[in-house]
Amino acid sequence: MAYLVRSAALTDYVRVARSVGIDPYRHLSDAGIDRSALLASDTMIPAEAVGRLLEASAEAAGIEDLGLRMAETRQLSNLGPLGFVMQEQPTLRKALDSVSHYLRLQNEALHMRIEEAEGIVIIREDLLGGHAGATRQAMQLVLGVVHRTLSTLLGVAWRPRTICFTHAAPASLAMYARVFGAPVLFGQDFDGLVCHAADLEVAIPAYDPVMAQQVRRYLDAMLAQSNATMPDKVRRLVITLLPSGTCSVDRVAQHLGVGRRTASRSTAKATWLSSTLCGRTW
Repeated sequence: MAYLVRSAALTDYVRVARSVGIDPYRHLSDAGIDRSALLASDTMIPAEAVGRLLEASAEAAGIEDLGLRMAETRQLSNLGPLGFVMQEQPTLRKALDSVSHYLRLQNEALHMRIEEAEGIVIIREDLLGGHAGATRQAMQLVLGVVHRTLSTLLGVAWRPRTICFTHAAPASLAMYARVFGAPVLFGQDFDGLVCHAADLEVAIPAYDPVMAQQVRRYLDAMLAQSNATMPDKVRRLVITLLPSGTCSVDRVAQHLGVGRRTASRSTAKATWLSSTLCGRTW
């Protein structure tokens, strides 16, 4: 199964890649990701391709912390609707429950669960379909973004007890210390953040019950759409790609992580849309 992720996952990739001396567009091409994905943050692209891009880029640059460098400047707004639903919850516990419910709208390959015992909470993150040794940078990015998101909601003074990674310790801990400002453990049996259970009951200042209801309705509608058939997904992707001028069967197939033949068959019921909107590029 090809898991998809919002192209917002690539936020700041170009800047970070250039800062470490590699060509971002060449690596995007090598990973099978069209540069048009950088122009529309809601385009869904294969999560496996993003993971390969991050690992290959880190290796080419000779660094071990590319994912953290990308996470360092992330804002709540980069999460799109998921960021809004978190901000419009009464407590952090409710915000995390909402994230767990709507997460596949952001990243189909990421699974989050909360484990709680004796006043301690583990916010555990698991990447589905990842290959051994090919998720280090992606998990750095995930936990870096989670940490920055919680700091935004709870205040910059908030600190987790520990950050846990399954991967081995890097040669330098400087970036980990800069991003997390908390103890980091490596070679653990899970990837996640450990904090006090009391942190989950902290009120979120921006909570607005009326806005929260509207956001939930919107995301519920998006969840319903996420169960759409392949032809429906193709239609939505065609409309998303049109402004970039890169609408084609090959591009649609690439973004959806399927073969060209599958994408072509899926557009059979949408010939009117492809011929009218995309013209000869199909």
